[in-house]
Amino acid sequence: MAWFKKHWFVSTTFAAIILLVFPLLVDNDYYQRVAITVLLYMVLATSLNIINGYSGQFNIGHAAFYCVGAYVAAILATRYHLSFWVLLPISGAAASLASCFLGLPTLRLKGIFLAMCTLGFSGIVRLTALNWISLTRGPMGIPGIPFPEVFGVPLKYNWQFYYVILGLAALAIFVCHRVVHSRIGRAWIAIREDELAARSMGVPTFLYKLLNLAFGTFWAGVAGCFYAFFSSYVSPDSFTLDEGFSILAMVLVGGQGTLLGPIIGAFFLTILPEAFRFVAEYRLVIFGLAILVTMHVRPQGIAGSTMLSMRYREAQKDDVASDIETGGIAS
Repeated sequence: MAWFKKHWFVSTTFAAIILLVFPLLVDNDYYQRVAITVLLYMVLATSLNIINGYSGQFNIGHAAFYCVGAYVAAILATRYHLSFWVLLPISGAAASLASCFLGLPTLRLKGIFLAMCTLGFSGIVRLTALNWISLTRGPMGIPGIPFPEVFGVPLKYNWQFYYVILGLAALAIFVCHRVVHSRIGRAWIAIREDELAARSMGVPTFLYKLLNLAFGTFWAGVAGCFYAFFSSYVSPDSFTLDEGFSILAMVLVGGQGTLLGPIIGAFFLTILPEAFRFVAEYRLVIFGLAILVTMHVRPQGIAGSTMLSMRYREAQKDDVASDIETGGIAS
């Protein structure tokens, strides 16, 4: 991790080249679908990390906003024949709007109380999709979602979808990076570290927390839109509570509060069940064990703990240098 931070440009360039040529090197539908799934979960984990990692809110019902984005895209595509590219921002906006309905009455709660509200909201959204048969077709789901098109050419093959989700993942990570390192991102971090102190410094904490929730869930809605067009079918079974816990596990294992952490967590916790398909029915057990081991060995996650220790060592060096300059250390 230290090498990555020191040589970030080389590392990023190498990773970008590998990702760009992957479909050319691996001409196998199964492996390409796994790669698409990894990138999709990278978007979802990154979006949840914005909420849980940078503002300190505890959202465990992220699958609800993923579901909203998918169903909005599926309904508008099949009934009104809207384009995939038009539906991407619409699905994200719908998920953000749903998060505002949740956040307005609940964001003054903290910790486990807020977590229970998000978990309950996730259950409500899934039950709505399951029982509003006239709109969602209930347990039968919505089939026949058309393929996306680029200049009139339909995207039918896995390698084409791979490049679409690769572009969306790169866009999501870039935008999140820019926002996190802006004045808004610094306000979120201040709220996470000490909400009372942030409020005393003039930060409108409630509005910033609502903005944080809306921004994070926007990307979950975008991911839901992609999923709907990629699978050509959505049903309530795709957005269970297990899905929300899986996304949360990726953030925790990778390291929340870092942009690299969710990427690492999504990679490992998507590849792991594929590598051990004979125990696929114990997927939650795998996630649970991964979280327990990570919390024991690296409480801040794979990337989070390393970066934290690096910052701690750098701070120590600065303190020592300052002491030397001021004569605080006896020769």
